[in-house]
Amino acid sequence: MSADSLIEALLRQEQLLVLPAFDEIAAFEIGSAIRAEAIARHAPVVIDIRTAARRFYFAALPGSSADNEDWARRKANVVLRCHASSLRIGLQLAAKNRPQWPDAGLNHKDYAVHGGSFPVQVVGVGVLAAIAVSGLPSRDDHLLITGVLAKRLGAADIPLPSVG
Repeated sequence: MSADSLIEALLRQEQLLVLPAFDEIAAFEIGSAIRAEAIARHAPVVIDIRTAARRFYFAALPGSSADNEDWARRKANVVLRCHASSLRIGLQLAAKNRPQWPDAGLNHKDYAVHGGSFPVQVVGVGVLAAIAVSGLPSRDDHLLITGVLAKRLGAADIPLPSVG
């Protein structure tokens, strides 16, 4: 899949994986579903669901580290700033040969343009939060989130692209 095709597929995911509502209970249910899937895969990940103002859900699974928590925070910051998946932002910057810092203004200390954070978008409202996973390769972090969201929405027909 070409970079342009992958970016389009990721944009389509973002347009389709939109929740009808989001609150603390939804964050707990989504986070718990990601956690259950990660446990089933023996994935050593951190799961973080947050808004710009506060954290709604956090879990650190066996084998994860403090570095994973920081990576999750940085990837979530990309989503909260750009209102797009961290994977798509990274691919778009790479396609334009724009470095994350200083050209794109995303300092490495607070932002990571790698796969593993996805926007929590609500119908008629927009992006309210970010879901971040860290501990697997970028592709797998991203797919863990989007797979759980697709299942929650009962949307098996949502394309889950093979991402790089």
